[in-house]
Amino acid sequence: MNNEKKIAGLYIRVSTEDQAREGFSLPEQEKRLRAMCEYKGYEIYDVYEERGISAKTGNYRPEFERLLQDIKDKKCNTIVVLKLDRLTRSVFDWEKIIRFLEENDAYLDCANDDINTTNANGKMISRILTSVSQNEIERTSERTKIGLAGAIASGHIPHKSPFGYKRIDKILVPDESTKDDIIRIFNLYHEGNSYQTISNLYNKEKVLGKTNWKDSTILKILSNEIYKGDFVHGKRTNNPTYYENVVEPLISKELWEECQVQKRRNSRNYKRDKDYLFLQKLKCPKCQRILGGNATRKKNGNVYYYYQCHDCKITIREKDIEKEFDNFIEDIQEYDAVVNQTLLPMIQTKLENPKEKLIKELKEQQQKQERIRKAYVNGSFTIKEYDEEKEIVDKTISSIENKIRNCEVCNELKFTPEDILIKRDIDYINKIVYPKEYEENTYMWEDYTRKEKSDLIMRYVDNVELEYYADNKVRIGEVNFRESICKPCNDLYDVGYLDKKDYAILGCVGTKLRFSEYLPIEKVSEIVFTLRQFYNVGYFEATYYYDDKVMFFNDYQNRNIVRIFPIEDYKKMDKIDRIQLGVIYIGNDEKCLLDNEEEVFTTIPERTNCRVYELDEETKNKKLESIEKAKQLREKILNRDDKVSQEQR
Repeated sequence: MNNEKKIAGLYIRVSTEDQAREGFSLPEQEKRLRAMCEYKGYEIYDVYEERGISAKTGNYRPEFERLLQDIKDKKCNTIVVLKLDRLTRSVFDWEKIIRFLEENDAYLDCANDDINTTNANGKMISRILTSVSQNEIERTSERTKIGLAGAIASGHIPHKSPFGYKRIDKILVPDESTKDDIIRIFNLYHEGNSYQTISNLYNKEKVLGKTNWKDSTILKILSNEIYKGDFVHGKRTNNPTYYENVVEPLISKELWEECQVQKRRNSRNYKRDKDYLFLQKLKCPKCQRILGGNATRKKNGNVYYYYQCHDCKITIREKDIEKEFDNFIEDIQEYDAVVNQTLLPMIQTKLENPKEKLIKELKEQQQKQERIRKAYVNGSFTIKEYDEEKEIVDKTISSIENKIRNCEVCNELKFTPEDILIKRDIDYINKIVYPKEYEENTYMWEDYTRKEKSDLIMRYVDNVELEYYADNKVRIGEVNFRESICKPCNDLYDVGYLDKKDYAILGCVGTKLRFSEYLPIEKVSEIVFTLRQFYNVGYFEATYYYDDKVMFFNDYQNRNIVRIFPIEDYKKMDKIDRIQLGVIYIGNDEKCLLDNEEEVFTTIPERTNCRVYELDEETKNKKLESIEKAKQLREKILNRDDKVSQEQR
């Protein structure tokens, strides 16, 4: 068999890595293999040439497959390669090649490696050499992964820059000219719009100068972890690597996660010809599954909405749920109108202060505009191409200029987190003192259209748990708000700049009171004196007995309590038995102190410079002595008044 004439197939391969490292060019390999065949008397049937393909397991090599087929067809019987690693670097693949050669009475000859596959020793040596090659690949892969991990952690993302980002010194950073378009996609989807609706809207508006937005593009953006600051390397492999917080995020992780939940619920079902207030929000009181929506239209044109659980055969009328939901509407509206849409964006913009970034981006776009003009003058662009490119850049420049103007306006505003608390206090007092005018100046729930109601619930509510009570009637149990809404509220509450309502007992009456967290006395005095520019608010101190869960108020009957807050930092106390509370209130008959009463609904009072300072021990003792004398004098006066009254009677 060994005397059989050798008909050779010359297999030459080079990958980009090989060219850079070893210089094994294809012509050089072919020259050396032809010289060897001439020396050994092999007849050359054909040359099989692979360009830029690695010998890793799983890579498809068309020329190698053609060589194997020619061996099967008996057109050649010997594979001739420069080195064994030109053929394979995998022990697994090498075993397959050995079996193939045995089954087809074929051979392998290497110019640089003494490989003989016709005996056991030759096969053993070939296996050892292949193992060495595979080990080299695995070690190189490990070094590459370590280097790649370090690069990714530094913001060097090994992919094309996604929409909303650009590269500065090879690091991925937000692109001020396009990031808002990406943020808007997440917000639109979060509000219930489908991929198709968003792509149609973007095509209509020619966002980023494009008219080829597709629903698949929107889906790809919504699924990309990069927008929450994370990166996944090797998504399409069996072992992807997840890197957290490697770039500056465009959206919060909570918003990104909520969009993924919404995707799983199939966003195409969110937009229908009817606006369901609680679609995908209500949970069945029996099985806790999300209820489906249904509606019937009567001959008079009225539409009646229902929610059903097909498994438990339960049907609930929407108007019954809406009545129950009224308890939560006031808080949602107040948050939406005062905090989320007005003050927080202003404060956030002021804190982020992106003006410098925007100015830098504006200069880059202006330079791009000049390059386009020069390209047209030099004949690189047609007039049509020039107009299209110029329109895109002009629109981007206009958008950036608007953002810069907004930043300048925002910098002139004096809004601070304290103003959130002051604004909410003013609104609460307005509601007490001028209830009719308050309703006229406030967009109430009954004024909302169905679409507006649905959008409001979609933005803020994650789901609503229902429960049974008497006679199998259904009522609202728990309303779970979206985390992306709760977190900023809780953060503001924790530092004392937002209030929450909770039930309390006043005398023998249960009522809801507004509570906020601890603030230093200096901040408290600022707020009180600021409120007094609009209303003659009062302030007194009360005691909360921690063990008994009881608050002691003095003379609360003639006072409308505006807000209650701790005036000592109880979180730093080792043991809590009682907590001193500050109480802001307004009398029953108080009115606005402004000449123009309408201003209390449209303005926030200017901050005052009043402060309350801690007294030193000597001054404090003198104050206590004078207070004690005043008490004694008050007792004498009261006793005298009682004596006079008795004599008169």
